[in-house]
Amino acid sequence: MSLMTGVFIYLTLWWVVLFTVLPLGTITHAEAGIDKGDGGDPGAPVDPKLKKKAITTTWISAVLFAVLWLVIHFRLVPLPNLPSGY
Repeated sequence: MSLMTGVFIYLTLWWVVLFTVLPLGTITHAEAGIDKGDGGDPGAPVDPKLKKKAITTTWISAVLFAVLWLVIHFRLVPLPNLPSGY
């Protein structure tokens, strides 16, 4: 796997994990009993904790990428015509 391929796979994995982590542990305005007034979405989170979720996403993605890299590097799963890098 070349460096650029690895970067693109990691970034794709990071975004998929982010969208998986985003809804975890959020409390909406409707659940908290807070009135958003006119034009506010009652399903919007009260405190999204985006920094914590970005950090969580980063380490989960790193672990998943490491497992994927090990599988590809040691050829644990045979993949036909897999380029070995440049």
